[in-house]
Amino acid sequence: MVILDVSVVNVALPSIKDSLGFDAVALQWVVGAYAIAFAGLLLLGGRLADLYGRRRVFLCGLALFSLSSLVGGLAGAPGVLIAMRAVQGLGAAVLAPATLTILTTTFAEGQGRTRALATWTAVSSAGGAAGNLIGGVLTQSLSWRWTLLINAPIGLLTGLLALRLLPADRAREAARRLDVPGAALATIGVTGLVFGVTQAERHGWAGPATLAGLGGGALALAGLWWVEARHAGDPLIPRALLRAPGVRVGNAVMLLAGACFIPMWYFLSLYMQDVLHYGALATGLGFLPHTLAGIVAARLAPLAIRRVGARALIVASALLAAGGFLWQSALGPHSDYVSGLLGPALVMSTGMGLLITPITTTVTSGVAPDAAGAASGLMNAARQVGGTFGLAVLVSVAGTAAGAVAGYQRAFWAIAGLCALVAALAAALPPSPPARTTDPRPTPDTPDAPDGVPPNPPTGAEATR
Repeated sequence: MVILDVSVVNVALPSIKDSLGFDAVALQWVVGAYAIAFAGLLLLGGRLADLYGRRRVFLCGLALFSLSSLVGGLAGAPGVLIAMRAVQGLGAAVLAPATLTILTTTFAEGQGRTRALATWTAVSSAGGAAGNLIGGVLTQSLSWRWTLLINAPIGLLTGLLALRLLPADRAREAARRLDVPGAALATIGVTGLVFGVTQAERHGWAGPATLAGLGGGALALAGLWWVEARHAGDPLIPRALLRAPGVRVGNAVMLLAGACFIPMWYFLSLYMQDVLHYGALATGLGFLPHTLAGIVAARLAPLAIRRVGARALIVASALLAAGGFLWQSALGPHSDYVSGLLGPALVMSTGMGLLITPITTTVTSGVAPDAAGAASGLMNAARQVGGTFGLAVLVSVAGTAAGAVAGYQRAFWAIAGLCALVAALAAALPPSPPARTTDPRPTPDTPDAPDGVPPNPPTGAEATR
């Protein structure tokens, strides 16, 4: 639901405009309110799971998301719909890191966790790719309102399953408080940056709203660094977490990967509708090969990690994706689906599906359960902010070309270059540890350890061995 709702309303925007009387300026906020709240609150959402319990925070995020979807689907005025999309984004910012935190604290590092993360990646990929298809089907067969209303019964069922299947939160030995100044600065900083970038798409990089958002966001993040370094007793992002090379470099790799893959759906959707003249439903169906290739590749990622290691797989899959985007840049005004889209789709989506799992494995390795939520929120925020910045920059790059097709070609050339940069940066990641041969079954909850420190370190003779 979380990833799907980033794009599910895209094809429904014309119907929403006619139904509620949106003007062109306000209509963009149906998408923008969700994206800004989602990206801006991910760091806070991730830390909440560490402090207040994973199941409790998951259920609260699910309730927010489902209820706001219900009210948004029934909205009779533009302001109500935009407000509910923002609340949806808040629920999504709590849910997305909570799901990843539940996995990384349930499965010990090794093959079991890698398989769980591969499934998580495959579901995320399917949600992102299926948004346009499901939105087209619901809008065309029922109403635009069902792109939101469908989340209510799904959320109810998910909540019942979570109550039955997720372990209850354990009582904490010591009370811990949220770093309120850090949470406020992180939210203002990321939200300001994302807002500035979204305004750049409409008003240019020198527009007042763009400069205000970017400047205010950068100032807030500088304040966050100062507060966390000097004053936060229980920081929003634990210090030990940022000292780990895999976390630092891995999140930089994820930032660039988001800038590559999230804009892909945007430019391919425009190409299919503006150049090939596909309708909304046909455009959604055109993304099926991308979806299937990404899911299959994600499921094969654990096997590839065991064979070559996470770092080598990141490099190889990023280069494979770069080759697919170079192939995609050869599209022309007279290309048909098979020659212009299908072949490149299989190559770049395979690279994308193989790439995300080893990055996620690297970023979450060696993180104590007490900091798992912060690590998950940081990784999700890196991906979303990277995608937002990447889309804005690539739209500007495409806009300087003579003609729409030439702009799409230039955008895919640039994405191929970013994929190559991902491969180069991944070479700075720490080497992958040897594959585990122990039983990768889920491990029971362990007592919380200090932030960023793995629980139960070996002692005495065990440490000597």
